[in-house]
Amino acid sequence: MAISLVIVIVALTSLVVARRGFSALDAASQLRDNGRFASDVIQRIAVQAGFKELRYATQTATVAEVAANIYPNIYGFNNSLISASDPLNSASARTAGVSGYGSDILVLRYQALETFPGSGVADGSMINCNGAAASVVPSARDERFASIFHVAVGNDGEPSLMCTTVTTAGTIDTQPLIQGVEEFQVLYGVDGFSAVNTAFNGTTDSVPERYLRADQMLVGSGGSTNTYNNWRRVRSIRIGMIVRGGLNSAQERVIQTLYPFGLGKDSNTGAAGSALSSTDDIGTIFSAPADGRLRQVVTFTVHLRNDQGL
Repeated sequence: MAISLVIVIVALTSLVVARRGFSALDAASQLRDNGRFASDVIQRIAVQAGFKELRYATQTATVAEVAANIYPNIYGFNNSLISASDPLNSASARTAGVSGYGSDILVLRYQALETFPGSGVADGSMINCNGAAASVVPSARDERFASIFHVAVGNDGEPSLMCTTVTTAGTIDTQPLIQGVEEFQVLYGVDGFSAVNTAFNGTTDSVPERYLRADQMLVGSGGSTNTYNNWRRVRSIRIGMIVRGGLNSAQERVIQTLYPFGLGKDSNTGAAGSALSSTDDIGTIFSAPADGRLRQVVTFTVHLRNDQGL
């Protein structure tokens, strides 16, 4: 009986270990799929940023359109919560201890393509972050659809990467894309950079010289002409995310330090994880609690396809 009991205990232990290993492997596979899906969606929408319908792409902006200081096609908010009523223009600062603390907001705007000149019908090739085709042909240069990526807590209590869409009529819709996104960091590759929070006046060559946070793009008030001109110099975006699995998806319960943008150190501060930003950025160094969750860092860069000028 004693020998049988030992054999049973060993068998049960092996079964538990094997099951935990299988669960961890399954969670890791799910995290990889989530990261791959998120990067695919963001890249698909990002390359649309600044797309103009043929009539506006072939004609330069009028004096009146320039004077109207049209919103840039790509911009964002650093460490911010999106506004439910005015997601394109308003955001509030995230507070420490709240899910998604440090996460940013990325706003991408673009127009639909007409099937042929004068048809008044969109060809359906331009989609939003929910996958729905843009169906309205623009009647003005500043009439654009918007896809907004941000982190919010879903109905299940999990922080998730959310997609908020805004139509040309102002209709707002928010849907979750990826569950378990704890950090969503965005840096903007600027062409002709001179100094943070100033009007960039360096020589432009379509190659970004510096990656900046959203708040480093501002000049004076957020909607100033210089600020919008800075945003129009963005040539690429750098995305860093931390995606987590379910409870007990990891085999060990240990505190982890994760870096959405990697371990590179900033030349000014020497702080790990801040290499692509001129100063430390909340969220680029993430301390994960020992909660038994498996986590994965997803990092990628998207070079914008369309010219961001008027």
